[in-house]
Amino acid sequence: MSESLLPTVPCMCASFRRTSRALTQLYEQALRPRGLRASQFTILQALALAGEVTQGQLGEMLAMDSTSLTRTLAIMGRRGWIVVRRGKDRRERRLQLASGGQTKLRDVQPQWEKVQSRLRRQLSAQTWKNLLQLTQQVTQVVKTQGGSI
Repeated sequence: MSESLLPTVPCMCASFRRTSRALTQLYEQALRPRGLRASQFTILQALALAGEVTQGQLGEMLAMDSTSLTRTLAIMGRRGWIVVRRGKDRRERRLQLASGGQTKLRDVQPQWEKVQSRLRRQLSAQTWKNLLQLTQQVTQVVKTQGGSI
């Protein structure tokens, strides 16, 4: 669909979702030959930075719903990319990056960085910075409102 066929009334949700789908497709095209999806890469990155976290904390950090996160984590666990252990409470699941996940992350990092660099060049450094700030700000506003704006 061409830009001129889009609705004239701006819709924040539709605009962000369209952008998200386009970005996801771009990253997945780069990561797919290495056997990784963009959502899995994001989880590997988050665990590499955060260390051990509960599944709830990870979902909160990534603003990811529990069902999608559980399904993705199951796949990643079977592939040896993450370690899952029970917490003090039987319902609590604690997650951390496994050595296989560290290897996978190192393996795909160059492809991810190529996409990042290309986008930065095409958008300009200031636009890149502004977009990152804007997306973080919108996420924070939505999360603090608890879905009841």
